[in-house]
Amino acid sequence: MGENEKAEIGVIGGSGIYELLEKPRHVKVGTPYGHPSDLIAIGEIAGRKVAFLPRHGRHHQYPPHRIPYRANLWAFHLLGVKRIIAPCAVGSLQPHVKRGDIVVCDQFVDRTKLRPSSFYDGPETVHVSMADPYCPELRSLSVKVCRELGLSFHEKGTVVVVEGPRFSTRAESRWYKGFGWETINMTVYPEVVLARELEICYVNLAMVTDYDVWAEAPVSAEEVRQTLIKHTENFKKILERLIPSIPSERRCPCAAALRDARI
Repeated sequence: MGENEKAEIGVIGGSGIYELLEKPRHVKVGTPYGHPSDLIAIGEIAGRKVAFLPRHGRHHQYPPHRIPYRANLWAFHLLGVKRIIAPCAVGSLQPHVKRGDIVVCDQFVDRTKLRPSSFYDGPETVHVSMADPYCPELRSLSVKVCRELGLSFHEKGTVVVVEGPRFSTRAESRWYKGFGWETINMTVYPEVVLARELEICYVNLAMVTDYDVWAEAPVSAEEVRQTLIKHTENFKKILERLIPSIPSERRCPCAAALRDARI
């Protein structure tokens, strides 16, 4: 690929981010795992080359359990992306995590069932460490930016990832809440694991759109949609400040994730 089809930072999120990119080019990237969710837009934000991909496709045509996660991450890898900023919608599992808050996640719990979640299906075997799944450098910078912007946010939190596309039963929601986990989502896994296998830094900015059904009021898709509109504006502000603050040189362990992972 030519230099015009390269980027150092990747963003996976909602389609409202397109307007932040300066003079974007849309490129089609083929991968051994099929096509990504959509064309990838490449442009600049604050002088940095950024690749943007709508996770569900620009027409929201991919439900959570059908997103081509491996194709999406491999496409970013082919474009030269070394860091990924990944916002997502989440439900709150705790009273102190309120609708409209942002959670800079530090842990996840996988409750999915059907998703291919590794690039290493044999004969090569790799066991990446996921003890600390999110890039510490990007997390620290994200916390700093959220604080500077005066946003309502949480410096850490666990997201439990369910298969979807259905929402939880009351019993499931209360079960997750009882473990003390903060948020619930359908897309964080396996994105973060696939990024680690490619030695790409990854930070998740979980945007709370609703209280999960433990709070007695069933979740509605319209409730989620309306809150996402508000969150999109906040995320644009975060990107405009976060991207120029990212140092060119990586000093985190993500770049060497495979060093001791191969068998």
